[in-house]
Amino acid sequence: MPTDAERDDETIAPPPLHPGIKYRRIVLKLSGEALCGGDGGFGIDGTVIRATAAELREVHALGAHIGIVVGGGNIFRGLKGASTGMDRAQADYMGMLATVINALALQDALEKEGVPTRVMTALELRQIAEPYIRRRAIRHLEKGRMVIFAAGTGNPYFSTDTAAALRAMEIHADCLCKATKVEGIYNRDPVRDPTAEMYSQMTFDRFLNERIGVMDSTAVTLCRDNDMPIRVFKMATHGNIKRVVLGEPIGTIVEG
Repeated sequence: MPTDAERDDETIAPPPLHPGIKYRRIVLKLSGEALCGGDGGFGIDGTVIRATAAELREVHALGAHIGIVVGGGNIFRGLKGASTGMDRAQADYMGMLATVINALALQDALEKEGVPTRVMTALELRQIAEPYIRRRAIRHLEKGRMVIFAAGTGNPYFSTDTAAALRAMEIHADCLCKATKVEGIYNRDPVRDPTAEMYSQMTFDRFLNERIGVMDSTAVTLCRDNDMPIRVFKMATHGNIKRVVLGEPIGTIVEG
């Protein structure tokens, strides 16, 4: 069986570009909890990860370049470890390894859907994944491969949200897509208050000033300073990722 390195030299015909596509290249931020199929759950739900992979296959068929940053909260969360007295840097490294587990599981599901996929890690784990190299990641995308970015930024004290913003800038993405449990950004918690109203759009400065908890301020500041729009939408609704790539006005757009 050829290795990933040998397959990288193969000529691949990427899917043709859909004429209605708005965002040719995206970075999709998935939480670890999204892979376990419920709030406060643990581990990886096979049904959920297969459904996610099938949906991503549909988006890949549009000719979109898709980078994915996955969290690790369904296995271990660095902040939670630090809150119990663990050294924060040590806990964050453990959290990075949790994202690698999720990335490998997602890669397996995607490849079973026929989507060529590479996992690239910010920590060196050569036996199971490629080290993250920006230009190589871009080349994978251009060849029609989906790229999963694991281990965050490779540095403690930085969230996977910040890693997603950083990778979006590095690979020249058109949009950072943040998948959440609710439809978008609301003026109040929609789970607790059914009368909460969703914003269709929001500026970066308002997001930061109102301390919106959907994404951490470091990630949003990085996007603001580099004019990277953020689209916040509900992951559980089938077809939403495809709708985002095609430019449908779902969820909340943060820009300007």
